[in-house]
Amino acid sequence: MRMNKMTGTGVALVTPLDKKLNVDFQGLKKLLQHIAHSKVHYLVVHGTTGEAATTTPEEKSAILSFVQMHNVNNLPVVYGIGGNNTQEVIDTIKNTHLDGVDAVLSASPCYNKPSQEGLYQHYQAIAEACPVPILLYNIPARTGTNMTSATTLRLSKHPNIIGIKEASGDLLQCMEIAQGKDNDFVIISGEDILTLPMIAIGAVGVISTIANAFPETMNRMVDAALAGNNVAARRHTWALLPIAKLIGLAGNPVGTKQLLAVLGICQNYVRLPLVTAPSSLVQEIKTITQQQNIE
Repeated sequence: MRMNKMTGTGVALVTPLDKKLNVDFQGLKKLLQHIAHSKVHYLVVHGTTGEAATTTPEEKSAILSFVQMHNVNNLPVVYGIGGNNTQEVIDTIKNTHLDGVDAVLSASPCYNKPSQEGLYQHYQAIAEACPVPILLYNIPARTGTNMTSATTLRLSKHPNIIGIKEASGDLLQCMEIAQGKDNDFVIISGEDILTLPMIAIGAVGVISTIANAFPETMNRMVDAALAGNNVAARRHTWALLPIAKLIGLAGNPVGTKQLLAVLGICQNYVRLPLVTAPSSLVQEIKTITQQQNIE
């Protein structure tokens, strides 16, 4: 039986930056303190939201150590390691100190556009090399390739692959995974606003972007949905919907960082090729945030 701590709400942490685009550790500390006041279940470091594509190996190591040091609620930590060169991903895993890391989240390779067999072999090789459990991450909008339900189910048989963060937005595909998987393989929503229907078909929670800003509301929504209290879950979903739509327009993590800046938690700087949100969208985010009573 595979042990799995990835149930409930995981926060896909942003990487705060200062005006010179250096990692802003004071901003990160403030973000972690903000999240610590909620009852979220785990933290995700260096996912898409954390700008993993543009942080250096040295920065990644320093950020992970800082998060672990300031993890006051002793939450499980998921660490992002991915790429489109399978051997390089394996080498990175071998050269990364994974002490205190509960799972590695690895996105499907981008740009190469591998076949389904290529995706299967890629993840099999990573799972064999990794000393901690692997979470698959299917996000075709960013990678250019969708991992089908059949491929996911093949991979789910590997003892070191414990689940998938599904961000395809394809509920039929997610239903096929839920129907065919073993009980100890978990499905995690990779889309904040689809979390309620994802839980309805068998997901165990979400790795959330919005939870950087509103961890308690997202956590209450997930807990209510898991408990079958759909009235409460819908209420919290509707509260988050306007913000989610604006973040979607800005792109992630641009919109998320702008929201955090409005809340005074960290600044909105991002590294190229990302740029900050346009002023019109910034004003919309400010207006919606002031109108909503969200925690």
